[in-house]
Amino acid sequence: MSPYVIMILLSSLGLGTTLTFMSSHWLLAWMGLEINTLAILPLMAQHHHPRAVEATTKYFLAQAAAAATILFASTMNAWTTGEWNIYCLTDPTAITLTTMALALKVGLAPMHFWMPPVMQGLDLTTGLIMATWQKLAPFSLIIQMAPLAHPQLLITLGLMSVFIGGWAGLNQTQLRKILAYSSIAHLGWMITITQFKPELTILTLLTYVMMTSATFLTFKLMATTKINTLAMSWPKTPIITATAALTLLSLGGLPPLTGFMPKWLILQELTTQNLPLTATIMALSALLSLYFYLRLCYAMTLTISPNTNNSSTPWRLQNNQNTIPLTTFMTASLLLLPLTPMVQALVN
Repeated sequence: MSPYVIMILLSSLGLGTTLTFMSSHWLLAWMGLEINTLAILPLMAQHHHPRAVEATTKYFLAQAAAAATILFASTMNAWTTGEWNIYCLTDPTAITLTTMALALKVGLAPMHFWMPPVMQGLDLTTGLIMATWQKLAPFSLIIQMAPLAHPQLLITLGLMSVFIGGWAGLNQTQLRKILAYSSIAHLGWMITITQFKPELTILTLLTYVMMTSATFLTFKLMATTKINTLAMSWPKTPIITATAALTLLSLGGLPPLTGFMPKWLILQELTTQNLPLTATIMALSALLSLYFYLRLCYAMTLTISPNTNNSSTPWRLQNNQNTIPLTTFMTASLLLLPLTPMVQALVN
């Protein structure tokens, strides 16, 4: 694909997300979501592989259904109230429909079925965009309408996402599917706390973007998409392998890494809101996700590739990729936990 076309498509992605961020009108927000969707479709299908085309088709159908539902629900609310303002969403049916449509857009359980196969059909760069940038615009709408939504619905979506994201990722061998279920689990933490403290949702989203970007860029640098090929990473890139293992543990939420901060603050807030059972279920469900992160760490650091007489030696070849983004995201994913008191003061 021509660099000019890629630049136009990436600019359109930025335009669609910015338009949704800035809009308080449902029609403008819907237009931003549509621009976002249409801009990423050529990037997804650029390799002309049957699996990439299949993933693009599934993504388009899911996003089109969600966008149509959002437009229908906002029209229904405008018919009832005479207002297109996002903060004037008062019709109960429209609120429920919009919440479920936005959950379908980002891939929250139980509307998550499109996400793992779509991620599996993409290359790592497009998968990174799908797992990070494409979540921003729908989540800005979720944050805006969270005070109006049904509290039980948001908590149910969050608990199902955390549990299914951890449970379904246990038996996966493809790294992109594992990261897709990791995304579903992290989205569950964000949606649960949205109605109580939106600042924590933004914090969790930012830390998730940093950690997921570091993980995707690491796998791209290693040129690996399966667990069994991770065993070759230690003899080839030992330093990156060690930091990548720490990044995965940060995704799992282990102290003293950055990923522990949002989960700690979310559990603390849920307890403050007299929801100890919800906090307990989410903390226990996080152990499911932690298992497959530890599984990846084990494959990377404690196993070696099969070595026979006729096998080729894994040479440490000179790397020509730009590693500045990887270095930035990985440093942020590992070392920001000491900022927790400052973050807690800001969100309070």
